[in-house]
Amino acid sequence: MNWSSHEFIWLDWVILAFGICAVTWAVWRAVQKDKRLQKGPNSEDYLFGKGEPWYIIGAAIFAANIGSEHLVGLAGTGAKSGVGMAHWEMQGWMILILGWLFVPFYQHMNMKLGKIITMPDFLKNRYTPRTGSWLSIITLIAYVLTKVSVTAFTGGIFMESLIGLPFWYGAIGLIVLTGVFTIFGGMKGVMTLSAIQTPILIIGSFLVLFLGLSALGDGSIAHGWTAMIDYSKTLSTGLDGHAYGTNHMFHLDTGDPLYDDYPGFWVFIGASIIGFWYWATDQHIVQRVLGQTKGESNDVVMKRARRGTIAAGYFKILPVFMFLIPGMIAAALAARPGSGFTLTNPDTAFGSMVKFVLPAGVKGIVTIGFISALVASLAAFFNSCATLFTEDFYKPMFKNRTEARYVLVGRIATVVVVVLGIIWIPVMMSLGSLYSYLQGIQSLLAPAMVAVFVMGIFSKRITPKAGEAGLIVGFLIGMARLLTNIFTNTGKDVMTSPIWVSTHWFWHTNWLIFEIWLLVFIMLMMVVVSLFTKKPTAQQVDFITFDGDYKKLIMKSWSKWDVIASLGVVAICAAFYWYFW
Repeated sequence: MNWSSHEFIWLDWVILAFGICAVTWAVWRAVQKDKRLQKGPNSEDYLFGKGEPWYIIGAAIFAANIGSEHLVGLAGTGAKSGVGMAHWEMQGWMILILGWLFVPFYQHMNMKLGKIITMPDFLKNRYTPRTGSWLSIITLIAYVLTKVSVTAFTGGIFMESLIGLPFWYGAIGLIVLTGVFTIFGGMKGVMTLSAIQTPILIIGSFLVLFLGLSALGDGSIAHGWTAMIDYSKTLSTGLDGHAYGTNHMFHLDTGDPLYDDYPGFWVFIGASIIGFWYWATDQHIVQRVLGQTKGESNDVVMKRARRGTIAAGYFKILPVFMFLIPGMIAAALAARPGSGFTLTNPDTAFGSMVKFVLPAGVKGIVTIGFISALVASLAAFFNSCATLFTEDFYKPMFKNRTEARYVLVGRIATVVVVVLGIIWIPVMMSLGSLYSYLQGIQSLLAPAMVAVFVMGIFSKRITPKAGEAGLIVGFLIGMARLLTNIFTNTGKDVMTSPIWVSTHWFWHTNWLIFEIWLLVFIMLMMVVVSLFTKKPTAQQVDFITFDGDYKKLIMKSWSKWDVIASLGVVAICAAFYWYFW
């Protein structure tokens, strides 16, 4: 048997089939055990899950973030443009904001309302019911049109590059499999699968990293790293013939071909805005923390949830090394004569590396982790959609229904999301660069989300109507910019019509700079609207005000080791920025 085969062999297929059966059994057993403990269906347990250890919370947050867009898009971006995209990935420090600032705040609202909140719950109680409904609608649209479809689309590409499965079989199969898994597994199934796949995914990806460096360095990992950096310095050649390189995160020279994608220092601010929205206010991520509220004192709940976010902060440092740098290695290997490695499409970089560097048998084991990661990430989106629909639309309209009915409605909502995700895939395929499209959509949605949450939490003077106006107007401006992107090829085409010439500043401004100014505009608009509209009620202000007893609970929920561990995340992120400056 050829242990160093660069393709899947019979042993890999046997291990893959056995592993999938074993994972399915483990998840089914965990779900059945949880159901017996529940003694009947419970919608909150199905949608949010029950209290889990901090390391499971951290793994679930990490797994919810890692999807096929990382396996395909991040590795492909590494192959094409180096470490620039690391701004969106080196955000372990941003997850600390969720743990230290927002976990106590969300738990405070849980106490006030007497239930587990969703993000629209916050807006409904801080601003107006209409504001919360708009957030639910915007989030559901965003999940269907970007998250679910992008994950399935890139998942199809990954399965095709790794095991040769035709694209549509892989994409549709992944969506259907995940839909079935989410319907019957709920949040407990997602959490269990996350705990199983996270160590496999991490170990497998680092095997690809180190074996790839070894192959590039003729057996030496250190020499492979040097060769990768040296090759990246020869890329990104401008019109003047100068190679600006792809080995640094800040592209400060306007002559650099990558300047438009990563414009100077603006890229850090723009990526941070998207990161703040995603890590601190997006239902998809926050739901992993909100479920940790059952049957224990609030300080214990906050402590476990915060430590889960700290663990996730360390996990979040890994994807750059797991996916982006292997993409850079793939590009360097493909450019090296006699390596035997070819790369015709950058988006197939990671799957091709798995086949090329991993020995027989290990390919099968690692692929189990990758498939589990795809399912866990997509299942997290499905589950969040079910939660938003059930908690924010169905329950308010149909009160006092049985818990079994609420669980059923959540499952039906999941099926609807599955169908819509499948329908949208052909549209996504016609929109060009999928990963750039995904980031572009997020840059247009994030400013409105960040503005209403930040202003709502940190200012008691922002009025309910100001929050409503900020979310709606910000979203509409973002969608207007999206339409101009479609008509102008993201501002790259030359437009001569008077209407396009007169609005040149709107559609031609760099996407990240536009995002930053949109956030500033929305915040200023909210301040102005607050001057002319009715002040928030005492109850609305009470939701964002911590009393003395609650402040004592917060102080009891952390120790010096939590602080030290958090500083460790910040130090590692800072060191990465220093090295790849």
